[in-house]
Amino acid sequence: MSEDNPTKWFKHVPSLQEVLNSTFQRSINTTPFELLFGTQINNKTDLRIQQLIDEQLQLEFNENRELLRKAAKAQIIKVQNENKKSYNLRRKSPCLYSVKDLVAIKRTQHGPGQKLCNKFIGPYKITQAKTNDTYNVEKCGNFDGPTKTSTCAEYLKPWTHI
Repeated sequence: MSEDNPTKWFKHVPSLQEVLNSTFQRSINTTPFELLFGTQINNKTDLRIQQLIDEQLQLEFNENRELLRKAAKAQIIKVQNENKKSYNLRRKSPCLYSVKDLVAIKRTQHGPGQKLCNKFIGPYKITQAKTNDTYNVEKCGNFDGPTKTSTCAEYLKPWTHI
């Protein structure tokens, strides 16, 4: 508005004030003019002023939202790292198994009458080693349990029963 002649900025104050008073304010849920007088303002404001103000408000809103999102992301990563550190504090590294090893798997489904059952079932033969210490296993014998399943090293132990 006063880019052409910066020394004459004061001439634009009344029209700018009128636009600001007719702009919706989220904090009061209305416009300042409507709050003061109880009716909408009837003005013939310069549309360019209104567009500039709306663009500036939108820009500030987007910048603020991006800053909040970045701060939230940084905080989430920080908390996740703290949780991972405390979770891994008392964990041991998993045993590595190869294909055709015999293992026992932890019983994960408990039902009535299984309170005194063994905590591990097996033997199972490892058929495939996958990423992240997970394995596909297949039943070797006649016992209760799934015929084929996928499990992680946390629920496996070497088969030692003869």
